[in-house]
Amino acid sequence: MMIIPAIDLRDAKCVRLYQGKLEEETVFSDDPVAVANRWAELGAPFLHVVDLDGAFCGYPRNSDIVREIARSVNIPVQVGGGIRTMETVAQVLATGVSRVILGTAAISQQSMVKEACREFGSRILAGIDSRDGQVAVEGWAATVDRTALDLARQLADLGVERIIYTDIRRDGTMAGPNLEATRELAQASGLKIIASGGMASLEDVEKIARLEQYGVEGVILGKALYTGAISLPEALALAGGREVS
Repeated sequence: MMIIPAIDLRDAKCVRLYQGKLEEETVFSDDPVAVANRWAELGAPFLHVVDLDGAFCGYPRNSDIVREIARSVNIPVQVGGGIRTMETVAQVLATGVSRVILGTAAISQQSMVKEACREFGSRILAGIDSRDGQVAVEGWAATVDRTALDLARQLADLGVERIIYTDIRRDGTMAGPNLEATRELAQASGLKIIASGGMASLEDVEKIARLEQYGVEGVILGKALYTGAISLPEALALAGGREVS
């Protein structure tokens, strides 16, 4: 099971939101690059970076910081937020990151998703963010009448191999992950799943790790790391420190 620290960028700072709400923001650092280096030094196998400004405005806004993070750490980095055209996909990959995450585009630009998967293969991930069973888009500001499983099956047909699944109601709450929904999505879609949202304790890490047999290959840790509720070295040891494939 892969443990992946999250770095959410807004106004060039490292922040966390509560259930994706901009008005409920906590700033954890003015130096996201230093944060990235800290997680790398503690043994993280991968970093998950989200350009929140980009997610809300529709195009990347923190590319310089993303580039600096990718250059300064010796581990792979995946990036999402405002990546909605093939040109932007290529530009973000050119910053040195290993993978890009398509969120809103996974709904609104499916022909582009197919083209991106054809050109870049496993470097393309899709983000499926769910609120009360419905998929959310535009930085979680709106929902569409589609379930996470329906979308996952569509994306599999387009060539997507891996999905980041977030339960928005759990994100930033430290209320525990939605284990049932995560397991069901992995089993029914046949895709590799990285879980996100609600992680609060090593017990949660242990519970998520039990889902690996169903296709859940990793989990993203955010607020729990920044508040000290979860120790990254302890989480890595518990999960077995799986290498990136």
